[in-house]
Amino acid sequence: MKVLILTGSPHSRGTTALLADEVCVGAKDTGHEVIRIETAKLNVHPCLGCYHCRDNDGRCVYDDDMTQIYPHILTADAVVLVTPLYYFGMTAQLKRVIDRFFAINPLLRKTPKRLYLIAACGDKDDWAMDALVIHYQTLCRYLNWQEGGKVLAIGAYTREDLKDSDYPKLARDLGMEL
Repeated sequence: MKVLILTGSPHSRGTTALLADEVCVGAKDTGHEVIRIETAKLNVHPCLGCYHCRDNDGRCVYDDDMTQIYPHILTADAVVLVTPLYYFGMTAQLKRVIDRFFAINPLLRKTPKRLYLIAACGDKDDWAMDALVIHYQTLCRYLNWQEGGKVLAIGAYTREDLKDSDYPKLARDLGMEL
Protein backbone atom coordinates (compact mmCIF):
# COMPACT_ATOMS: atom_id res chain seq x y z
CA MET A 1 0.00 0.00 0.00
CA LYS A 2 1.20 3.53 -0.77
CA VAL A 3 0.86 5.93 2.16
CA LEU A 4 1.18 9.69 1.77
CA ILE A 5 1.95 11.59 4.97
CA LEU A 6 1.38 15.34 4.79
CA THR A 7 2.81 17.19 7.78
CA GLY A 8 1.81 20.76 8.53
CA SER A 9 4.14 21.93 11.26
CA PRO A 10 6.80 24.54 10.60
CA HIS A 11 8.81 22.92 13.42
CA SER A 12 10.92 20.00 12.19
CA ARG A 13 11.52 18.79 15.75
CA GLY A 14 8.10 19.47 17.25
CA THR A 15 5.49 17.17 18.73
CA THR A 16 3.82 16.28 15.47
CA ALA A 17 7.18 15.59 13.82
CA LEU A 18 7.74 12.94 16.48
CA LEU A 19 4.27 11.48 15.93
CA ALA A 20 4.79 11.48 12.15
CA ASP A 21 8.10 9.65 12.68
CA GLU A 22 6.25 6.98 14.64
CA VAL A 23 3.56 6.57 11.96
CA CYS A 24 6.32 6.18 9.36
CA VAL A 25 8.09 3.51 11.41
CA GLY A 26 4.88 1.55 11.92
CA ALA A 27 3.90 1.77 8.25
CA LYS A 28 7.34 0.82 6.98
CA ASP A 29 7.63 -2.06 9.45
CA THR A 30 4.52 -3.59 7.92
CA GLY A 31 5.81 -3.18 4.37
CA HIS A 32 4.00 -0.06 3.20
CA GLU A 33 5.58 2.43 0.83
CA VAL A 34 5.70 5.76 2.68
CA ILE A 35 6.01 9.19 1.11
CA ARG A 36 6.35 12.01 3.66
CA ILE A 37 6.00 15.62 2.60
CA GLU A 38 6.57 18.53 4.97
CA THR A 39 4.14 21.12 3.61
CA ALA A 40 5.65 23.96 5.67
CA LYS A 41 8.87 23.66 3.67
CA LEU A 42 7.16 23.97 0.31
CA ASN A 43 6.35 26.97 -1.80
CA VAL A 44 2.60 26.50 -2.21
CA HIS A 45 0.39 29.45 -3.06
CA PRO A 46 -3.14 29.66 -1.68
CA CYS A 47 -6.06 28.73 -3.92
CA LEU A 48 -7.60 31.79 -5.54
CA GLY A 49 -10.87 30.12 -6.48
CA CYS A 50 -10.26 31.43 -10.00
CA TYR A 51 -11.33 28.18 -11.71
CA HIS A 52 -8.32 28.24 -14.03
CA CYS A 53 -7.81 24.58 -13.15
CA ARG A 54 -11.34 23.69 -14.22
CA ASP A 55 -10.78 25.17 -17.64
CA ASN A 56 -7.28 23.68 -18.04
CA ASP A 57 -7.48 19.96 -17.18
CA GLY A 58 -6.62 20.43 -13.50
CA ARG A 59 -3.60 22.67 -14.08
CA CYS A 60 -3.48 25.44 -11.53
CA VAL A 61 -2.67 29.02 -12.45
CA TYR A 62 0.34 28.60 -10.14
CA ASP A 63 3.35 26.52 -11.09
CA ASP A 64 4.61 25.85 -7.58
CA ASP A 65 5.49 22.95 -5.30
CA MET A 66 2.00 21.43 -5.44
CA THR A 67 3.34 19.66 -8.51
CA GLN A 68 5.35 17.53 -6.05
CA ILE A 69 2.19 16.53 -4.19
CA TYR A 70 -0.35 15.89 -6.96
CA PRO A 71 1.21 12.66 -8.29
CA HIS A 72 1.43 11.19 -4.79
CA ILE A 73 -2.07 12.19 -3.67
CA LEU A 74 -3.52 10.63 -6.81
CA THR A 75 -1.71 7.31 -6.38
CA ALA A 76 -1.83 6.96 -2.59
CA ASP A 77 -4.09 4.38 -1.00
CA ALA A 78 -4.01 6.19 2.32
CA VAL A 79 -3.35 9.80 3.29
CA VAL A 80 -2.27 10.84 6.78
CA LEU A 81 -2.69 14.47 7.80
CA VAL A 82 -0.34 15.45 10.63
CA THR A 83 -0.73 18.85 12.28
CA PRO A 84 -0.32 20.72 15.50
CA LEU A 85 -3.50 22.47 16.57
CA TYR A 86 -3.30 26.14 15.63
CA TYR A 87 -6.20 28.13 16.97
CA PHE A 88 -8.51 25.08 16.93
CA GLY A 89 -7.65 23.99 13.41
CA MET A 90 -4.84 22.68 11.25
CA THR A 91 -1.85 24.83 10.36
CA ALA A 92 -2.16 27.28 7.48
CA GLN A 93 0.64 25.42 5.71
CA LEU A 94 -1.34 22.17 5.62
CA LYS A 95 -4.65 23.91 4.92
CA ARG A 96 -3.11 25.68 1.93
CA VAL A 97 -2.19 22.29 0.43
CA ILE A 98 -5.63 20.84 1.09
CA ASP A 99 -7.29 23.89 -0.48
CA ARG A 100 -5.26 23.20 -3.62
CA PHE A 101 -6.80 19.73 -3.89
CA PHE A 102 -9.55 21.72 -5.62
CA ALA A 103 -7.66 21.57 -8.91
CA ILE A 104 -7.98 17.78 -9.02
CA ASN A 105 -11.24 17.33 -7.08
CA PRO A 106 -12.94 15.30 -9.82
CA LEU A 107 -10.11 12.75 -9.77
CA LEU A 108 -9.81 12.66 -5.98
CA ARG A 109 -13.54 12.21 -5.41
CA LYS A 110 -13.67 9.11 -7.57
CA THR A 111 -10.50 7.51 -6.20
CA PRO A 112 -11.19 5.55 -2.98
CA LYS A 113 -8.75 6.28 -0.18
CA ARG A 114 -8.55 6.20 3.58
CA LEU A 115 -7.79 9.41 5.44
CA TYR A 116 -6.11 9.53 8.86
CA LEU A 117 -5.54 12.40 11.27
CA ILE A 118 -2.66 12.86 13.71
CA ALA A 119 -2.73 16.05 15.78
CA ALA A 120 -1.18 17.47 18.93
CA CYS A 121 -2.01 20.41 21.12
CA GLY A 122 -0.99 21.87 24.43
CA ASP A 123 -4.59 22.25 25.58
CA LYS A 124 -5.85 19.64 27.99
CA ASP A 125 -9.57 20.14 27.31
CA ASP A 126 -11.16 17.20 25.47
CA TRP A 127 -13.10 19.58 23.23
CA ALA A 128 -10.01 21.48 21.99
CA MET A 129 -9.77 19.43 18.80
CA ASP A 130 -13.49 19.19 18.03
CA ALA A 131 -13.37 21.68 15.12
CA LEU A 132 -10.33 19.93 13.62
CA VAL A 133 -12.03 16.54 13.87
CA ILE A 134 -15.18 17.89 12.22
CA HIS A 135 -13.05 19.32 9.41
CA TYR A 136 -11.37 15.93 8.97
CA GLN A 137 -14.75 14.16 8.88
CA THR A 138 -16.06 16.70 6.38
CA LEU A 139 -13.06 16.12 4.12
CA CYS A 140 -13.75 12.39 4.20
CA ARG A 141 -17.39 12.92 3.38
CA TYR A 142 -16.75 15.40 0.57
CA LEU A 143 -13.94 13.42 -1.06
CA ASN A 144 -15.80 10.11 -0.66
CA TRP A 145 -12.88 8.77 1.37
CA GLN A 146 -13.13 6.44 4.32
CA GLU A 147 -12.23 7.65 7.81
CA GLY A 148 -9.15 5.67 8.77
CA GLY A 149 -8.40 6.67 12.32
CA LYS A 150 -7.06 9.41 14.55
CA VAL A 151 -4.44 10.05 17.19
CA LEU A 152 -5.23 13.25 19.07
CA ALA A 153 -2.47 14.11 21.52
CA ILE A 154 -3.78 16.59 24.07
CA GLY A 155 -1.56 18.23 26.66
CA ALA A 156 1.45 18.00 24.33
CA TYR A 157 3.15 21.38 23.96
CA THR A 158 6.61 19.87 23.60
CA ARG A 159 8.26 16.60 22.62
CA GLU A 160 9.07 16.15 26.31
CA ASP A 161 5.32 16.14 27.03
CA LEU A 162 5.00 13.10 24.76
CA LYS A 163 7.86 11.22 26.43
CA ASP A 164 5.82 9.44 29.10
CA SER A 165 2.54 9.34 27.18
CA ASP A 166 0.90 6.64 25.05
CA TYR A 167 0.70 8.93 22.01
CA PRO A 168 3.92 7.85 20.24
CA LYS A 169 2.90 4.19 20.57
CA LEU A 170 -0.61 5.01 19.34
CA ALA A 171 0.89 6.75 16.30
CA ARG A 172 3.17 3.78 15.57
CA ASP A 173 0.23 1.39 15.98
CA LEU A 174 -1.82 3.50 13.57
CA GLY A 175 1.02 3.22 11.05
CA MET A 176 1.06 -0.55 11.46
CA GLU A 177 -2.71 -0.79 11.01
CA LEU A 178 -2.88 1.23 7.79
